[in-house]
Amino acid sequence: MIPAMTTLPPPDALVILGPTAAGKTSLGVRLANALHGEIISADSRQVYRGLDIGSGKDLGEYMVDGETIPHHLIDIVDVDHEFSVFEFQQRCFEAIENITSRGKLPIIVGGTGLYLEAVLKGYKMVEVPENTDLRNTLRIQTDDELEARLLSLRPNQHNQTDLQNRNRLYRAIEIAEYTQIHPPEPLPDLHPLILGTRWSRSDLHARIAHRLKERMNHGLIEEVTALREQGVSDARLYNLGLEYRYVTDLLTGEINNKNDLFQKLLPAIKNLAKRQETWFRRMERNGMEIHWIDEANVEEALAVAQKALNR
Repeated sequence: MIPAMTTLPPPDALVILGPTAAGKTSLGVRLANALHGEIISADSRQVYRGLDIGSGKDLGEYMVDGETIPHHLIDIVDVDHEFSVFEFQQRCFEAIENITSRGKLPIIVGGTGLYLEAVLKGYKMVEVPENTDLRNTLRIQTDDELEARLLSLRPNQHNQTDLQNRNRLYRAIEIAEYTQIHPPEPLPDLHPLILGTRWSRSDLHARIAHRLKERMNHGLIEEVTALREQGVSDARLYNLGLEYRYVTDLLTGEINNKNDLFQKLLPAIKNLAKRQETWFRRMERNGMEIHWIDEANVEEALAVAQKALNR
């Protein structure tokens, strides 16, 4: 007996991922314009107001034929807000629901692999408040006792760094105990088409260098200067990504001049791109299907998307 043929439903969202400077935003905007979609940014820094040049918002790219393509999760919190993976996941699903309720196609665009996986894999997360009483109890326990307590709650604990730092142990135990009592809410099912932008290594490095020069010539240093004048601490700037970290070093005298800044920052961004590519390859090895689009070619991406959406 011949088994019945199964037909996959069309995707309910698009995802465009890739390393930094790989043309994700431009491609996403063009697809949104052609497919009646709206962009959801999956970038860990573009959520912050005031991080414009260093985070690569490039809001001018959202204009097509005089019309602005709607976009979400950009400029939604202040710099002093600690934006978490949990918060991104919640806000992303809210944006998806909002977009689909209006008959539009959600298009998630970004290179922050952890944010993307939180949505694509449906990480089970809850917002866990700090438990002062529990922490007071934990502080009088030895490292071995803390580790045993965590492993009793999470026998398959995979993050070994939580076992090597007392503060991380406190937090990990806090989360494990809280989630036993307050299990995560079920997440919506998502069946996206995932597109990835890729370039040859030499071409990607050339794009990174060109973009860095453009940003340095068009206000990157002034942006960081303004943030410091507004009271953003150097420690906070260090946590906001490579551009903000290295420009802060320039402004505090750790880096001598703009040429040295470029020479130090460029390889750091190249290494970031390499780590992103490694993350995406791991996603593929773990079973996630990514349709790679060479050089962010719009026609190729549109053909793949239309075929999937119309099946």
